[in-house]
Amino acid sequence: MKEIYCVKTINEVHQMLGLGAPKHPLITIIRKWSEIDFDFENIKLTSELYLISMKGKIEGTAFQYGKNSYDFADGTLVFLAPKQVASFADPIEELDDSGWTIMFHPDLIRRSELGKEIKNYSFFNYETNEALHLSEVEKQSLSELVKKIDLELNQNIDKYSQDIIIQNLESILKYSYRYYDRQFYTRTNQNKDLVSKFERYLHSYFSSSDLSEKGIPSVKQCGEAMHMSGSYLSDLLKIETGRSAKDHISSHLIEVAKTTLLNSNSSISEIAFNLGFDYPQHFSQLFKKKVGMNPTKYRKSN
Repeated sequence: MKEIYCVKTINEVHQMLGLGAPKHPLITIIRKWSEIDFDFENIKLTSELYLISMKGKIEGTAFQYGKNSYDFADGTLVFLAPKQVASFADPIEELDDSGWTIMFHPDLIRRSELGKEIKNYSFFNYETNEALHLSEVEKQSLSELVKKIDLELNQNIDKYSQDIIIQNLESILKYSYRYYDRQFYTRTNQNKDLVSKFERYLHSYFSSSDLSEKGIPSVKQCGEAMHMSGSYLSDLLKIETGRSAKDHISSHLIEVAKTTLLNSNSSISEIAFNLGFDYPQHFSQLFKKKVGMNPTKYRKSN
């Protein structure tokens, strides 16, 4: 079993990389990774930090996250949130310093608007094989924002520094969302096939004994069935259909519920339990929200 090595602070990152004391206790920018004296085959890394990393020219692979391995390519952008676990099959050797990595502690943004909104940047929960592939123009745009943060870190910290750093971090994340939208759209034919595949998966699941035996499928479970993260699946569906994965799941559930209500004498409670609900009132609330009337009224009116 691999040992898990947890990095808790920016200072620990600098110590691990032999970089000396950080310019700021809560954020750092790394231009080129130095060699790390770890047995990569037997170590998994996790941290209490956010990471945004754009890699330049690299040799070696070797990034493993979740069940997928990922080969870094020039100009790909990867996001990791605190507590996520990653491992390296072998050390990465950077051939130049054209890439960059920003690591920051949640305390940096905790009192800011970004601290409240960062949970909405769903790409922090994507798998690494769902990384963002940047064009040259996009790389340049983000690199300019990184330079602005770097400038703040390399001059005397004053009362404006933190706000300016956070503003530029937020801009990086907003641009990344824009670029992810572009990536979704440029893969639209592939995505339409995935939407169809997802609909077939739901139809099969809700038509089988899985529903009563395993309960309502979660977004994460659906993502795993589609060989992607739940967050990526949901964002893909929003782009292609205007509806989230959770909404698609609920719609299938309600269709099954309608058919059962009109073709059986089972009580509302029995139907709710058979549909995977622990509490019948939760089923009734969802049904009324989606259909406009409660299950009993729907049954009587049809």
